[in-house]
This record gives sequence, C-alpha cells and structure tokens, in this order.
Amino acid sequence: MSIDETTQRGTGLSKKGLDSGTVGLLGAVVIGVSCVAPAYTLTAALGPTVAEVGVNLPAIFLVGFIPMLLVALGYRELNSSMPDSGTSFTWATRAFGPWIGWMGGWGLIAATVIVLSNLAAVAVDFFYLMLAQLLDNPGIADLTLDLPVNIATTLVFIALACYVSYRGMEATKTVQYVLVSFQLVVLAWFAIAAFIHVANGTAFDATSISAEWFNPFAVGSFSAFAAGVSLSIFIYWGWDVTLTMNEETTNPQKTPGRAGALTVVVIVVIYLTVALATLSFAGVGDGDLGAGNPDNQESIFATLAGPVMGPFAILMSMAVLSSSAASLQSTFVSPARTLLAMGHYRALPKGYGRISPAHKSPSYATVAAAVAAAAFYVFTRLVSENALWDTITALGLMICFYYGITALACVWYFRAQAFSSVRNTVFRFLAPLLGGVILLVMFFKTAVDSMDPGYGSGSELFGIGMVFILGIGVILLGAVLMLVWSRINPAFFRQEVLTQGAAPKE
Repeated sequence: MSIDETTQRGTGLSKKGLDSGTVGLLGAVVIGVSCVAPAYTLTAALGPTVAEVGVNLPAIFLVGFIPMLLVALGYRELNSSMPDSGTSFTWATRAFGPWIGWMGGWGLIAATVIVLSNLAAVAVDFFYLMLAQLLDNPGIADLTLDLPVNIATTLVFIALACYVSYRGMEATKTVQYVLVSFQLVVLAWFAIAAFIHVANGTAFDATSISAEWFNPFAVGSFSAFAAGVSLSIFIYWGWDVTLTMNEETTNPQKTPGRAGALTVVVIVVIYLTVALATLSFAGVGDGDLGAGNPDNQESIFATLAGPVMGPFAILMSMAVLSSSAASLQSTFVSPARTLLAMGHYRALPKGYGRISPAHKSPSYATVAAAVAAAAFYVFTRLVSENALWDTITALGLMICFYYGITALACVWYFRAQAFSSVRNTVFRFLAPLLGGVILLVMFFKTAVDSMDPGYGSGSELFGIGMVFILGIGVILLGAVLMLVWSRINPAFFRQEVLTQGAAPKE
C-alpha cells in the first residue's frame, strides 16, 4: 500500500517493505535483553549506584523498574493500534502533530547513536583485556589506551555490527541467541558462586540480605534517591527495541508490546539477583573488594570476578565483551528503523527510507547510523575523553525526554477511550500518564542537577556543567535541524503525509 493510498484513508500510516513475520516473541525478548546489555550495564552501574544508596540498591532497581514498566504498557497500547517502525516518532506525530513527533524521533536517534559509540568503546576495552588474560600478557590490555589503536579497533567493531544489522533480522537473531545466552549463563554462574561463598564463610564481607534493602524510603536523602533512580532508569533503557521491530514480528499488534513488557520484567529479575549476590559477597564498605570502594566502581566485575569465580574469571571478561558487542549490534535496530520511518514519511530526505532488496532491511539508515556513531566517537575522543563520558552521562536527559513524550502521546491519543472501560483507564490512561510524568520530572530534575559541573567530569563552560550543555545542546540541535528541513521540504510538517489524529471512541 503506497503512502498516497493510505493518506486518502486519513492517517498516512503505511508499511515500509521490511521483512515481516521474521521475529517471534522469544526472538524479540532476546534482542530486547541484548539491547539493554545486562552484563555490561551491571559492571558499570552497580558501583556508582551503591555509592549513592548503599544497601538500598535493590530498592532503587525496583523503583527504576516501575516507570519503565508503566511506559512499556503505554508503548504496548500504541503499538496495538499503530504498529509502525517509527514508534516514538510516528506515535507522537499522530498524537501531538509533526513538530513534537519529529523531536521525539530525534531524541531516540540521538540517544542510540551516542550509546552506539560508547558500546563500541567498551567492547574494545574488554576485547584487549580478554586477550591480555588469554595470553597472560597484561601489556596487551594497555593497547586500548593507545588512541590510534583504540579508534581503529572501535571503528572495526562498529563496522562489523553494522554489517550484521544490514543483513536483516535473521542474521541479527542468530548472533543474539549465542551472545545473550552466553552472558546470562555467566551472570548466573557469578551469582550462584557468590552465594556459595557467603554460605561457606569465604565471602569478602558476608552481609545478610535484609528486607530493609528493598525499602526505598530508607535511602538517606532525596538527592541520593533521585540520583539512584536516574541511574536505574538508564540501566533499563533499550527494551523499546522490541517495538521498533513491530513490522518484522509475527502478530505485529501484540508480539512487540508483550515482548517489551516481558523484557523489562526479565531484566529486573537479572539485576536483582546479581545485585543481591554482589552485596552479600562484598558488602558496601570501602575495603579492597567492597562495592563502596571508589576504585571498584568503574567496573565492579573486574574487581570481583576473580575472588568469586576463581580461575573462570576470564568468562566474566568475555561476558561483558559479548554483552557490549551484542548490544552494539542490536542497538542498531532502533535508530535505523526510526530513520527509515522518518525518510518514508518525508520527515527526512527520502534516501533514509530505502530498503535493501536482498535483505529487506533499512540499508541506507543502518549505514547512516553507523557513520554517525563512528564520527561522534572519533570527534569526542580527539577533542576530549571527558566530552565522551559527559555525553554518555547526558543520555539520561534524552532517554527521559523521548520516553516521556511517547508515554504522554499514549494518554492523548486514546483520550476518547480513557474511561470507556476499566482496562482502558488503567493501561491507556493511568499507567502511561504516571510513567510519563515520572520521566519528565526526572528530565527536569536531571537538567537542573547537571548544570553543576560536579555532576559529570567536572568540565564546565561559563560555570555551567558540560553534561547540561551537551544534553540540552543535542536536543536543541535536533530543533535546528527540524526547522531547516521544514523549510527544505515542508510536506511532512503540513501533515500532507502523516496526519495528527486520535483513536475513535469505542
């Protein structure tokens, strides 16, 4: 069905030519878990979160889970009505009009392109660490500090991930089943081994699990609570990749939404299990292996894998490598399909709407995402490594921005149905409204906090923290690009292609 034909029917929604019916519920959940990257995320996030909230880490993980689940329910409802690969872009456009819709799409694209560069960098770090462990040569791990070698290897990783994504969902599924299974087995191994050490009395700082750990009100201050929630929201990010595959799944109206909600639940179980194992084994003190030791917070598994897993510690390095590599590949799915939809609906140059005839994948958009991620990484590493990490810290702003917009789009789009049944009141009004409000509150709270240079690396400009400047700057860059494109090709902004509308009364 062409765009012109569907526009005559009043919405403008149409299929893009992707390979339909290739991903089932299990495949979608596997890709969703891969995109969240539990092994990589945990090793990077456990330490900083413990530094903020101590033994209340499980409580914060649960609190961060709540808005993610609420937003996932809103995504499910929107997808059931409008299964479209543009997700946030398409749904916000239908609910709020082209301008907010374009910015919702930009938020998703900017966040994913930035994190692609970070995932590639982490994969490179653990790649050389793994080689150093395999060859018993610690000097090999230092190769990642050699800037030319680091940049060249990172570009290779991005190119390989782009190649797999270019070949479509069948290739993506095959790679993800292997990499995700491996990292989950290793995480389970780590958790079981840690609990065995605690039971045997050989743990570093054996700490009994307490119900108080799950009490969010036990956190020392609201500032620490907010910082912990901000971190926990980031660690769940990526589950929405299950929705961007909606035109390629079996039963597009139901499978993606179910996969999104199930992915969030699977991830919180993984996080809680590993968090409890880590706290029970190492405690939250600042001793040699303590989770509260600042020297351990950059990579908690690098510190604890040896004491917990013994001679099999190398498996954890391989798991974090496979986690970041798997996420690097699966994360390409979201920006590529959002760019595809924006090109298809003429919100961007039509080249972005191209589909590979052989693989039925968004060919041009996938390569464009890879080029953008590579360029971003090279630029920030050459300018300042602090700029790269501050931009990663600013990701929280963009995540809350586009998740919040999409959740509220659900509320507004289904406003005529909001109170027609108990189900609609819960899933199409209350859940997305609460989730969206929480995330937008977190957006403004994070924006205010990040104005302090101490929020990130300490870098500043005119006394304003670089995390704020980079985060808000990226969002404003999108607004500028949107205004430029609206002058070049105004059809989308005049609603000549994709129209604003609302779900009819039931």
